[in-house]
Amino acid sequence: MDFIVDYLSFFVVQGEGGDNNAAKTFTHYQTMDREDYADSELKSFLDGEFARIVKRKAERHPATDAAPTKIGRFIAEPGYELDSNPNYNTFQRLRTAADATEFHGFADELVRLYMDAAAVRGGAFIVVHATPNRYTDQPILFVLKCDFEPKIARITDERNLISHVEMAISARNMKSIQYPYMPEEGMLEYWELKIHQASHARYFEDFLRFVSYEKAMPELMNEQVLTMVHEYMEDKWQGHESEERQQEAHQYEAWAASEKRELQEAWSHEQVVAAADRLVEQQPNLTVAFKLGDVSVKGPLAEFGRSVHFATYNGRYVALIEGDFFQFDRSVSPVELLTPPDLLEVLEVVGRGKEKDDSPQNGNGSAGGNGNPTDNLPY
Repeated sequence: MDFIVDYLSFFVVQGEGGDNNAAKTFTHYQTMDREDYADSELKSFLDGEFARIVKRKAERHPATDAAPTKIGRFIAEPGYELDSNPNYNTFQRLRTAADATEFHGFADELVRLYMDAAAVRGGAFIVVHATPNRYTDQPILFVLKCDFEPKIARITDERNLISHVEMAISARNMKSIQYPYMPEEGMLEYWELKIHQASHARYFEDFLRFVSYEKAMPELMNEQVLTMVHEYMEDKWQGHESEERQQEAHQYEAWAASEKRELQEAWSHEQVVAAADRLVEQQPNLTVAFKLGDVSVKGPLAEFGRSVHFATYNGRYVALIEGDFFQFDRSVSPVELLTPPDLLEVLEVVGRGKEKDDSPQNGNGSAGGNGNPTDNLPY
């Protein structure tokens, strides 16, 4: 997707963040119109970035709250329209600017808002009004925050702007805002924008104070599971208050608050499958991750009770995973040469290793044998 840049305002921010009392200043270097941009050194550097920003994928419910790319939505009270949101109004003024002078004035307002945010860092702050040359004639607003490479950046003056831009600005850590959000080519969501901040400092989330973001998937899943637990408790106790109920509720609270949780053995297989299905119906891409002993497993939550099963046998926990084929990555291992035995044969050895380890006759050395690693294979 190519863009025609209509207006671009270039600012330089000086001063480090982290200390609210630290001096932070900015300088406006140049505002360009379409002809100025076409002849500028910024064109070769930025033209490819616009397409990358638009095509960068973002999840409404990211896998982690620290996801670098997020979709934000303007906050409005029930019954009120978009123009009740200050952040939206700021962006909309920039999108509807009549000329480069007006665009510069609105961009100046934007950078002043940014300077009030915490963790502001030095670098280039670029505001761009661009129109796709296909799919739609509606302008897109890009806000870019670029760091300068130390000892390389060379800012000259308002006429020349920057010498050797491709060396001076690091695109690798470029932070960006795109408004409106474009979920598909030509489809614009005016209530939404997309931010990208590949940094632990949440520059734009702090900057855009009237924009909300959907909860990360783990947090969303936690809330929904706790809602199900509450429903289960209400159904089980039917409003009856007792010390036993309070104790059970406390156990669930302690379990949910713990970072390293163990199997609770509280619900039946059917109850767990039904609860998992409710979650998957809302979010099909949910995953389940667990550790059994020293082995870690991660897979789709939708497969629990279908191709992923939990069981006990000979006093041991067992995780059964079924499928049509195995696939191995990384280094070649002897496991890949196995002809799998029947499941019933494997079950015969489940728990035996534990019995041997617990046996008082078991010492640190091996009893007998010639040291051949294949001598004591269970099958």
